[in-house]
Amino acid sequence: MKLRAYAYTNRGGRDHNEDSLRFSAEDGVFVLADGLGGHRCGEVASALAVDALCGGLAGPEAPDEEGLLALFRSANEEILRRQTQPGQEEMRTTAVALKIAGEMAVWAHIGDSRLYRFRGGELAEVTKDHSVTYRKYLGGEISYMDVYHDDDRGRLLRVLGKEPCRPEAGRAAVEPGDAFLLCSDGFWEFVYSEEMQADLCRAAAPEDWAESMLLRHIRRTPPENDNFSLITVFAEEEP
Repeated sequence: MKLRAYAYTNRGGRDHNEDSLRFSAEDGVFVLADGLGGHRCGEVASALAVDALCGGLAGPEAPDEEGLLALFRSANEEILRRQTQPGQEEMRTTAVALKIAGEMAVWAHIGDSRLYRFRGGELAEVTKDHSVTYRKYLGGEISYMDVYHDDDRGRLLRVLGKEPCRPEAGRAAVEPGDAFLLCSDGFWEFVYSEEMQADLCRAAAPEDWAESMLLRHIRRTPPENDNFSLITVFAEEEP
Protein backbone atom coordinates (compact mmCIF):
# COMPACT_ATOMS: atom_id res chain seq x y z
CA MET A 1 0.00 0.00 0.00
CA LYS A 2 1.32 3.43 -0.97
CA LEU A 3 0.33 6.50 1.03
CA ARG A 4 0.29 10.07 -0.24
CA ALA A 5 -0.52 13.05 1.97
CA TYR A 6 -0.76 16.82 2.02
CA ALA A 7 -0.89 19.23 4.97
CA TYR A 8 -1.93 22.86 5.34
CA THR A 9 -2.22 25.25 8.28
CA ASN A 10 -3.19 28.91 8.52
CA ARG A 11 -3.49 31.34 11.44
CA GLY A 12 -6.78 32.66 10.00
CA GLY A 13 -7.79 35.96 11.54
CA ARG A 14 -5.77 35.46 14.72
CA ASP A 15 -2.42 37.05 15.51
CA HIS A 16 -0.63 33.69 15.82
CA ASN A 17 -1.20 30.04 15.03
CA GLU A 18 -1.79 27.61 17.91
CA ASP A 19 -2.30 24.58 15.64
CA SER A 20 0.50 22.05 15.18
CA LEU A 21 0.68 19.22 12.65
CA ARG A 22 3.15 16.73 11.29
CA PHE A 23 3.07 13.72 9.02
CA SER A 24 5.23 11.08 7.39
CA ALA A 25 3.54 9.22 4.56
CA GLU A 26 6.48 6.81 4.50
CA ASP A 27 5.92 5.90 8.16
CA GLY A 28 2.12 6.14 7.96
CA VAL A 29 1.99 8.72 10.78
CA PHE A 30 -0.38 11.71 10.73
CA VAL A 31 -0.97 13.96 13.76
CA LEU A 32 -2.77 17.27 14.24
CA ALA A 33 -3.37 19.27 17.42
CA ASP A 34 -5.24 22.50 18.12
CA GLY A 35 -4.03 24.54 21.10
CA LEU A 36 -6.90 26.23 22.91
CA GLY A 37 -7.00 29.95 22.24
CA GLY A 38 -8.65 30.75 25.57
CA HIS A 39 -5.59 29.48 27.46
CA ARG A 40 -2.08 30.88 27.30
CA CYS A 41 0.59 28.91 25.41
CA GLY A 42 -1.84 26.84 23.37
CA GLU A 43 0.83 26.55 20.68
CA VAL A 44 3.21 25.02 23.24
CA ALA A 45 0.63 22.44 24.29
CA SER A 46 -0.19 21.48 20.70
CA ALA A 47 3.51 21.15 19.80
CA LEU A 48 4.13 18.94 22.85
CA ALA A 49 1.20 16.72 21.87
CA VAL A 50 2.42 16.34 18.29
CA ASP A 51 5.97 15.56 19.42
CA ALA A 52 4.81 12.91 21.90
CA LEU A 53 2.37 11.22 19.54
CA CYS A 54 4.65 11.22 16.50
CA GLY A 55 7.50 9.85 18.59
CA GLY A 56 5.35 7.00 19.86
CA LEU A 57 4.03 6.14 16.39
CA ALA A 58 7.34 6.20 14.53
CA GLY A 59 7.84 2.41 14.44
CA PRO A 60 6.81 0.15 11.55
CA GLU A 61 3.92 -1.49 13.39
CA ALA A 62 0.58 0.07 14.23
CA PRO A 63 -0.33 -0.07 17.93
CA ASP A 64 -3.66 -1.50 18.96
CA GLU A 65 -6.32 0.91 20.17
CA GLU A 66 -5.26 0.64 23.80
CA GLY A 67 -1.65 1.29 22.82
CA LEU A 68 -2.63 4.48 21.02
CA LEU A 69 -4.79 5.62 23.93
CA ALA A 70 -1.75 5.07 26.18
CA LEU A 71 0.27 7.41 23.93
CA PHE A 72 -2.39 10.08 24.37
CA ARG A 73 -2.22 9.66 28.12
CA SER A 74 1.57 9.99 27.96
CA ALA A 75 1.18 13.20 25.95
CA ASN A 76 -1.24 14.46 28.58
CA GLU A 77 1.28 13.72 31.34
CA GLU A 78 3.99 15.63 29.48
CA ILE A 79 1.74 18.68 29.11
CA LEU A 80 0.80 18.49 32.80
CA ARG A 81 4.50 18.38 33.71
CA ARG A 82 5.17 21.47 31.62
CA GLN A 83 2.31 23.32 33.26
CA THR A 84 4.58 23.80 36.28
CA GLN A 85 6.47 26.43 34.28
CA PRO A 86 5.41 30.09 34.66
CA GLY A 87 2.91 31.18 32.03
CA GLN A 88 2.05 27.63 31.00
CA GLU A 89 -0.14 26.67 33.96
CA GLU A 90 -3.40 26.31 32.01
CA MET A 91 -2.27 25.37 28.51
CA ARG A 92 -4.52 22.83 26.78
CA THR A 93 -4.87 21.23 23.36
CA THR A 94 -7.05 18.91 21.33
CA ALA A 95 -5.40 16.19 19.24
CA VAL A 96 -6.15 13.62 16.55
CA ALA A 97 -3.69 10.96 15.36
CA LEU A 98 -3.74 8.34 12.61
CA LYS A 99 -1.32 5.46 12.07
CA ILE A 100 -1.51 3.30 8.93
CA ALA A 101 0.63 0.17 8.75
CA GLY A 102 0.10 -2.49 6.11
CA GLU A 103 -3.62 -2.93 5.64
CA MET A 104 -4.69 -1.56 9.02
CA ALA A 105 -5.42 1.96 10.30
CA VAL A 106 -5.76 2.94 13.95
CA TRP A 107 -6.69 6.41 15.16
CA ALA A 108 -7.55 8.30 18.32
CA HIS A 109 -8.72 11.78 19.24
CA ILE A 110 -9.55 14.04 22.14
CA GLY A 111 -11.49 17.30 21.93
CA ASP A 112 -13.03 18.49 18.68
CA SER A 113 -10.25 17.97 16.16
CA ARG A 114 -11.66 15.37 13.78
CA LEU A 115 -10.77 12.40 11.62
CA TYR A 116 -12.98 11.63 8.60
CA ARG A 117 -12.61 8.24 6.87
CA PHE A 118 -13.84 7.73 3.30
CA ARG A 119 -14.30 4.41 1.53
CA GLY A 120 -15.27 4.18 -2.14
CA GLY A 121 -15.65 7.96 -2.26
CA GLU A 122 -18.28 7.94 0.49
CA LEU A 123 -18.04 8.95 4.14
CA ALA A 124 -17.56 5.82 6.24
CA GLU A 125 -16.89 7.34 9.64
CA VAL A 126 -16.13 10.53 11.56
CA THR A 127 -14.93 10.96 15.13
CA LYS A 128 -17.34 12.29 17.74
CA ASP A 129 -16.46 15.67 19.23
CA HIS A 130 -15.90 15.88 22.96
CA SER A 131 -17.92 19.07 23.32
CA VAL A 132 -21.07 20.31 25.00
CA THR A 133 -22.60 20.89 21.57
CA TYR A 134 -21.96 17.35 20.38
CA ARG A 135 -23.41 15.95 23.60
CA LYS A 136 -26.53 18.03 22.94
CA TYR A 137 -26.73 16.47 19.46
CA LEU A 138 -26.32 12.94 20.82
CA GLY A 139 -29.05 13.68 23.36
CA GLY A 140 -31.45 14.81 20.63
CA GLU A 141 -31.54 18.46 21.74
CA ILE A 142 -30.19 19.77 18.42
CA SER A 143 -29.77 18.46 14.85
CA TYR A 144 -26.43 17.47 13.35
CA MET A 145 -26.38 20.64 11.25
CA ASP A 146 -26.83 22.67 14.44
CA VAL A 147 -23.45 21.32 15.60
CA TYR A 148 -21.78 23.72 13.15
CA HIS A 149 -23.44 26.81 14.60
CA ASP A 150 -24.40 26.07 18.21
CA ASP A 151 -23.17 28.59 20.79
CA ASP A 152 -21.65 25.83 22.95
CA ARG A 153 -19.44 24.27 20.26
CA GLY A 154 -16.31 25.80 21.82
CA ARG A 155 -16.98 24.28 25.26
CA LEU A 156 -14.85 21.15 25.31
CA LEU A 157 -15.34 18.30 27.75
CA ARG A 158 -12.08 16.44 27.09
CA VAL A 159 -8.64 17.84 26.19
CA LEU A 160 -4.96 17.17 26.74
CA GLY A 161 -3.59 19.16 29.65
CA LYS A 162 -6.38 18.30 32.06
CA GLU A 163 -7.37 15.24 34.07
CA PRO A 164 -9.05 12.90 33.57
CA CYS A 165 -7.57 12.18 30.15
CA ARG A 166 -10.17 10.22 28.16
CA PRO A 167 -9.37 9.99 24.45
CA GLU A 168 -11.30 7.65 22.15
CA ALA A 169 -9.85 5.29 19.53
CA GLY A 170 -10.94 3.30 16.50
CA ARG A 171 -9.49 1.03 13.85
CA ALA A 172 -10.39 -0.29 10.40
CA ALA A 173 -8.90 -2.21 7.52
CA VAL A 174 -7.43 -0.04 4.76
CA GLU A 175 -7.97 -0.63 1.04
CA PRO A 176 -6.59 1.17 -2.03
CA GLY A 177 -8.89 4.09 -2.74
CA ASP A 178 -9.50 4.90 0.92
CA ALA A 179 -8.97 8.49 2.03
CA PHE A 180 -8.62 10.20 5.39
CA LEU A 181 -8.95 13.80 6.53
CA LEU A 182 -7.61 15.11 9.85
CA CYS A 183 -8.66 18.68 10.64
CA SER A 184 -9.16 21.26 13.37
CA ASP A 185 -12.52 22.81 14.21
CA GLY A 186 -11.49 26.03 12.48
CA PHE A 187 -11.69 24.05 9.25
CA TRP A 188 -14.61 21.62 9.63
CA GLU A 189 -16.99 24.28 10.93
CA PHE A 190 -17.07 25.78 7.44
CA VAL A 191 -16.91 22.71 5.17
CA TYR A 192 -19.67 20.10 5.37
CA SER A 193 -19.07 16.38 5.01
CA GLU A 194 -21.11 16.19 1.78
CA GLU A 195 -18.83 18.81 0.27
CA MET A 196 -15.72 16.94 1.43
CA GLN A 197 -17.07 13.86 -0.31
CA ALA A 198 -17.89 15.72 -3.54
CA ASP A 199 -14.41 17.30 -3.69
CA LEU A 200 -12.78 13.94 -2.96
CA CYS A 201 -14.53 12.31 -5.92
CA ARG A 202 -13.00 14.93 -8.24
CA ALA A 203 -9.49 14.87 -6.75
CA ALA A 204 -6.54 13.08 -8.33
CA ALA A 205 -4.18 13.77 -5.42
CA PRO A 206 -4.37 14.72 -1.72
CA GLU A 207 -3.39 18.31 -2.51
CA ASP A 208 -6.21 18.59 -5.09
CA TRP A 209 -8.73 17.49 -2.45
CA ALA A 210 -7.35 19.92 0.12
CA GLU A 211 -7.28 22.86 -2.28
CA SER A 212 -10.89 22.31 -3.38
CA MET A 213 -12.07 22.22 0.23
CA LEU A 214 -9.97 25.25 1.14
CA LEU A 215 -11.63 27.24 -1.65
CA ARG A 216 -14.99 26.55 -0.03
CA HIS A 217 -13.57 27.46 3.36
CA ILE A 218 -12.10 30.82 2.36
CA ARG A 219 -15.41 31.99 0.89
CA ARG A 220 -17.23 31.43 4.19
CA THR A 221 -14.90 32.41 7.00
CA PRO A 222 -15.28 35.72 8.83
CA PRO A 223 -12.23 38.00 9.17
CA GLU A 224 -11.68 36.98 12.82
CA ASN A 225 -11.84 33.24 12.10
CA ASP A 226 -9.84 30.78 14.19
CA ASN A 227 -6.65 29.04 13.05
CA PHE A 228 -7.43 26.19 10.66
CA SER A 229 -5.44 23.11 9.66
CA LEU A 230 -5.87 19.88 7.75
CA ILE A 231 -4.05 16.77 6.57
CA THR A 232 -5.39 14.78 3.61
CA VAL A 233 -4.29 11.17 3.07
CA PHE A 234 -4.77 8.84 0.07
CA ALA A 235 -4.17 5.08 0.23
CA GLU A 236 -3.23 3.70 -3.18
CA GLU A 237 -2.04 0.53 -4.88
CA GLU A 238 1.72 0.11 -5.04
CA PRO A 239 2.92 0.94 -8.59
